Formats: sequence, C-alpha cells, structure tokens
Amino acid sequence: MDNRLIERILQGDRNAFRSLYDEYFDYAMRTAKLVTKNGEWAKDAVQETFLRVYRNVWQYDGSKPFKPWFYCILLRECYRVMEREKKVVPFGEQLEKIAVEQKLPDVSVDVYEVLQTLDDLYRIPLILKYLHDYSEKEIADMLDVNVNTLKSRLLKGREKMKKGLGGERYGTES
Repeated sequence: MDNRLIERILQGDRNAFRSLYDEYFDYAMRTAKLVTKNGEWAKDAVQETFLRVYRNVWQYDGSKPFKPWFYCILLRECYRVMEREKKVVPFGEQLEKIAVEQKLPDVSVDVYEVLQTLDDLYRIPLILKYLHDYSEKEIADMLDVNVNTLKSRLLKGREKMKKGLGGERYGTES
C-alpha cells in the first residue's frame, strides 16, 4: 500500500499524502514521545518529519520498505529538535512523562518509566526493536551503525532495563 501512496504523492495527489499522514501520525507521535521524552518536542519533530517526507519523497527507493526510511527521518528530526530545544530549556524544567494508559498493568508502567531513564544510545534501539518490531539490520541501517554494535547496545540496554526493574523476574531474553 505504501508504494502506491508514494506513487500518487509523486504525481501530486495531496489526498494520497493525507492518507500517508493519517496512517503514520499516531505511530510517529508515540515514537517521537519515547525518543524526545517531551510532548511538544515530539509534535515539532513529527511535523518536521512529514514536511521532509513531502519534500523528499522523490528520493525514496521504492524497492525498499517505506517504514524504515520514514523512521530514519523521524529519528533525525527528534535528535535535531532535542539539540535545538536543549539549548533553550530553562534550568530545572521537568520533562513531561509519557502518559501510560491506566489499563496497563504496573509492570508495563515500570517498564516505560525505566525505559525513559536510559541514555538514547540504549533506549532508541530498544524502542525500535521491541515496540516497533524492526529487525536488527533495519535498526542498524536507521542508526547508521553496524549490526554487531547494535546487538551490543541492545544487550546492554536489556541489562540496564533488568537492573532498573529489580533483577531476575524480568529476564533478559531478546
């Protein structure tokens, strides 16, 4: 479906871009909130991501999946917004926490809270692998690192999660 939408966007069909936006917006916002840890920054990153996708869709290689290309742009925009905003954030301002649905068990709340405490180096690969189900190869390509480096970051990230969650009951399986 993505390739047909892209084709229509390239032909100037604004409704096709709207469909793409509708399809990816919620997913992009969740990812951006997890990456930036701030709702306003996430909105900025997502808005800029869609602008860049619209302007640069002609560069997309239709022989490859669209989603990793899109999320590579999203991650870059998240980093750009965080860099820009960190220069102007007043000292002591608290970053908002991601709202976790009340229906989630306490374990899920704990997982999200611990995940938010990790450095980007470990947090982002964990988000992409376990929340968005990307393959290690896709994540390595998105983050521009080799697969072995990514595997090391995933392992260390899982270890930090396990430690933050209180040890053995959470395990370290991938």
